[in-house]
Amino acid sequence: MAGGAMVNPAGGKDYPGRLTPFVFFTCVVAATGGLIFGYDIGISGGVTSMDPFLKKFFPEVYRKKQMAQGTSQYCKFDNQLLQTFTSSLYLAALVSSLFAATITRAFGRKWSMFGGGLTFLIGAALNGAAQNVVMLIVGRILLGIGIGFANQSVPLYLSEMAPARLRGMLNIGFQLMITIGILVAELINYGTAKIKGGYGWRVSLALAAVPASVVTLGSLFLPDTPNSLVERGHSEAARRMLRRIRGTEDIGEEYADLVAASEEARAVTHPWRSVLRRRHRAQLTMAIAIPFFQQLTGINVINFYAPVLFETLGFRSDASLMSAIVTGLVLVFATFVSVFTVDRLGRRKLFLQGGAQMILCQVVVGTLLAAKFGTSGVAEISKGYAAAVAVFICAFVAGFAWSWGPLGWLVPSEIFPLEIRPLGQSINTSVQMLFTFVIAQAFLTMLCHLKFGLFYFFAGWVVIMTVFVALFLPETKNVPIEEMVLVWQSHWFWGKFIADEEAHRVQMVAANNGAKAADA
Repeated sequence: MAGGAMVNPAGGKDYPGRLTPFVFFTCVVAATGGLIFGYDIGISGGVTSMDPFLKKFFPEVYRKKQMAQGTSQYCKFDNQLLQTFTSSLYLAALVSSLFAATITRAFGRKWSMFGGGLTFLIGAALNGAAQNVVMLIVGRILLGIGIGFANQSVPLYLSEMAPARLRGMLNIGFQLMITIGILVAELINYGTAKIKGGYGWRVSLALAAVPASVVTLGSLFLPDTPNSLVERGHSEAARRMLRRIRGTEDIGEEYADLVAASEEARAVTHPWRSVLRRRHRAQLTMAIAIPFFQQLTGINVINFYAPVLFETLGFRSDASLMSAIVTGLVLVFATFVSVFTVDRLGRRKLFLQGGAQMILCQVVVGTLLAAKFGTSGVAEISKGYAAAVAVFICAFVAGFAWSWGPLGWLVPSEIFPLEIRPLGQSINTSVQMLFTFVIAQAFLTMLCHLKFGLFYFFAGWVVIMTVFVALFLPETKNVPIEEMVLVWQSHWFWGKFIADEEAHRVQMVAANNGAKAADA
């Protein structure tokens, strides 16, 4: 199952090889799978703040918005049907990601990406041509199916192609593409909102076909990962691919590890039963807890409803869209911080620092809203006051973008053994989509009822999740993914769930593979 050296807290063995142009190119192409997710996140909030869109599909919300002068700013967008428009996509993504695990394991990672891109493309066309709410929501469901497949397969692909010492940097390319998709969508919303004739929302929704085409066509040119090729019985193709992506002939040790992992994978006929075993308790817990906590940071309050939120805070419609663009820029640039630090500082330090920053910002934003709007939600807000709120929201976004944003995808994709890795990533994606759906469906109603207390609510969850990371998440930087079990075995809490024989067996396999590689 593993390689030829012990894993220590500072990291594991580094296989021979380097970051080749081929690996960099394939990882960039694969990471574009994040564009469709990011574009949809960014586009939803923009179109739901456009008056022509609201008049056509949600006239009740439009009337309430027009009459909001002198009424509660917290409640003017509260509408279950409007929230269903946003959240239906994530319910579809939840279901589809579970089916994606089977396809990813049987046919490879690239074909899951292709299927996701193609389905998203069809959904984009349907949304752009929508004539009624039913057509609109069916299109959203197809978008969700596409996102479910892409989000399940892309992080796996990146983790398996990358050298262990650069796995964090390359995997975070997925989150970087998500943030670029969000930013592009917000720029498009700003432009299409000015189109005379009231059809700007159609342009915004239909342009989702562009990132979908990039993903669909790009996936056709991607090679499959050596891990997936070995798992599906293509041993020689896997050996050739491993030589190519590592840029060296000295791949004997890593290849032997992949073969050992594949032999265990083939013995697993019921992945669901295997993932529930005691020895996988740590990985399963993280695959559920990390995406659960990620959604309870409150980031999707900003991502989904940034224009709506800023308009609620007193910005004019154009200004609210521009403020959303600013948060999009912060997301992109802050994600680069994570790209360049995650393999040096490690996962834990970024999790903990980002958590502390988000707690502070949410408490400050909640307090600023409480001081100005109180519980009535009725107040005039000055430009300076609104700018202060926006600054702290941007600081919150930055903290998320270099911690829980990218690491929420990276860590679950690198901790599972090969035999249940696609299923583990499906669980991660499904939990993430479930709570994205819950937040999307409930946010505007929660804002109406909890008012400024909503930010304290999310701050409380960030406190809990930061303590959770401090106690229960070991450092996984630089550890080959096939040796990850040794990290859990040495942890103060999770070690009790892994029998000593399991760790000993991994070490013996590692030693044997190392000897074979040395003899080769």
